Amino acid sequence: QVQVVESGGGLVQAGGSLRLSCAASGRISRDYVMGWFRRAPGKEREFVAAIQLNSRRTHYADSVKGRFTISKDNTKNTVYLEMNSLKPEDTAVYYCAASGSAVLTSIRERYRYWGQGTQVTVSL
Repeated sequence: QVQVVESGGGLVQAGGSLRLSCAASGRISRDYVMGWFRRAPGKEREFVAAIQLNSRRTHYADSVKGRFTISKDNTKNTVYLEMNSLKPEDTAVYYCAASGSAVLTSIRERYRYWGQGTQVTVSL
């Protein structure tokens, strides 16, 4: 079993920055992919970014490319999401997830282990 816990959410003004952290524990494998998803009020949960733990390969949603950066620290089993130039439409609950495989994917159903989420609110 794998546990993931997000932190770092909060309230920020438009144009500002936040960094989210995701700490993984349990039977986490270096062959896994870690991803970030988000769910805005009234919308479905959507893919944000993903990273392979055994490489530097990453994948981003078009809506965040150039503004968000996903990174990892394998020594701490932690993945980060650096969010810059935040917009009000980035307001959502952000979830971290572990896929259980090495396939870099944006498909929500491919992720097996999920955190409880952390709220990010971007004000005008």
